[in-house]
Amino acid sequence: MTYFTKATFSTSAPDIRHLKHDEGVEVAFAGRSNAGKSSALNALTRQKNLARTSKTPGRTQMINVFELDEERRLIDLPGYGFAQVPLAMKKKWQQSLGEYLQKRKSLKGLVVLMDIRHPFKDLDQDLIYWAVDAGIPVLAVLTKSDKLKSGKRKEQLMMAEEAALAFMGDVTVQTFSALSKQGLPELERMIMKWFSLDKSE
Repeated sequence: MTYFTKATFSTSAPDIRHLKHDEGVEVAFAGRSNAGKSSALNALTRQKNLARTSKTPGRTQMINVFELDEERRLIDLPGYGFAQVPLAMKKKWQQSLGEYLQKRKSLKGLVVLMDIRHPFKDLDQDLIYWAVDAGIPVLAVLTKSDKLKSGKRKEQLMMAEEAALAFMGDVTVQTFSALSKQGLPELERMIMKWFSLDKSE
């Protein structure tokens, strides 16, 4: 599937007031600062440097927009949780995250990335509850699945699927590895569905 290779950087914005027109379809990526969000976006788009990966978690402090076509965009939301930044800045990020999830009309799906070894921490849960409350479908992606052996990976997935039931919303769970590309076809399929695009396009 080559559709996602068309992604090009469009703009960075500190909050939704600085984003362009709220039309078309957006799928947003969110996650803790060390969850592998940039690596997942780069794997999805087959571009090494589309989303900058950093040895210092938390470099994504803005809402980054990547255009796929005139109607569809991928959104890289600010990383949260782990970053070594002042508390005031963390609060500002969380406010802009919540605002984006609750007020952005073109948002049609949210990908929440979590390290498979530490899923559903407090901030992850807050984010998913915000999305469910706003009627946004969520794909919870358990990243770095290559770090676990097959049996342990399945065990973590089953536990996460059970935990996801508590959100009482449209929350799907899958495993993923940016390194081995495990789970990439499933990620693509879900985003194509949210974009209302046939798989064959």
